[in-house]
Amino acid sequence: MQRFICLAIALMLSAAAQSQEPVYYVNITTNMGTMKVKLYNETPDHRDHFLKLVGEKHFDGTLFYRVVKGFVIQGGSSDSRNAAPGRAIGYGKAINIDAEYHENCFHKKGALCAPRQPEEVNHFKMSDISQFYIVQGRKYTSNELDLIEKATNNPIKIELKRQYYLPHKEELAKLKTEDPKAFNKLLREIKDKINFHYSISDKIEFTEKQRQLYSSIGGTPELDGDYTVFGEVVEGLGVLSKIAALPVDKNNRPRTDVKIKVSIVTQ
Repeated sequence: MQRFICLAIALMLSAAAQSQEPVYYVNITTNMGTMKVKLYNETPDHRDHFLKLVGEKHFDGTLFYRVVKGFVIQGGSSDSRNAAPGRAIGYGKAINIDAEYHENCFHKKGALCAPRQPEEVNHFKMSDISQFYIVQGRKYTSNELDLIEKATNNPIKIELKRQYYLPHKEELAKLKTEDPKAFNKLLREIKDKINFHYSISDKIEFTEKQRQLYSSIGGTPELDGDYTVFGEVVEGLGVLSKIAALPVDKNNRPRTDVKIKVSIVTQ
C-alpha cells in the first residue's frame, strides 16, 4: 500500500511540474502590424529550436514571401532577406527536426506551423524549423469535415485490407464451411492487424474541439497530421488578415514586401 501511495504522490508531483512549465511568447512584428504568438509546450522540440533561432535573429529581415488568401501566409526563409522583386524565394538552407503531433495542436485560424519537404524525399515528415507559416484558412461545415476524414481514411482502410485480408480470402472462404472455429480465429487475427496498423496510420479523426473551432473561426483541417503545429496567434489576427489580402505575383509573393522581425516577449 505504501508503494502505491508513493507512486501516486510522484505522479502528482510530475503533473504539477508540467503545469508550472513556463509559457513562451514571441512577437512577429511586420510593417503591417504585430502578431503575438504563444508557443506550445506540447511541442517542446519545435518550441526550443524556434526560440533559439529567434535569439540568433535568424528571422529578422526576412519576408512573408508566400501568401495564399484563405489558406496560409509563409515566411522566415533566409533567402527572402533583401530578395529582388519577382524573384522566386523560399529555398533557404533547411533546419530539419522530427515532427511533433498532438491532438490539441491543430490547424485552426492563427496556428503557427512548420513547413517541410515533400514526402517523396522526406518520408518521416520532418519539419523545416528555419521557416514557418500561419494559418488563415476558412470556416468548414460538419459535412465538409466528414468528407476530409473519409478522403484521408478510406484509402488507408482499403490499403490495409489489401495487405492483410486479401491474401487470406480463399483460405477464409474454405475455413468458413470446413472449420468455423479456425475461420473465426484467423479472421480475428486479421482484424486485429488491420485495426492496429490503422490506429498508428496518418488517419484524420477530428475531435469535438477541432470541429467546433473549424466551424466557428476556421482553419485548414486538411493539413492536420501532415505538418507540425507548434503555436498560435493570441493577439493580432487582424494583421494576419491584412497580409493574406495583399495582391501577389505568380509565385504568391506579395507585391509589397512584408518584412519580419521576431522577438521573445513576456506575457
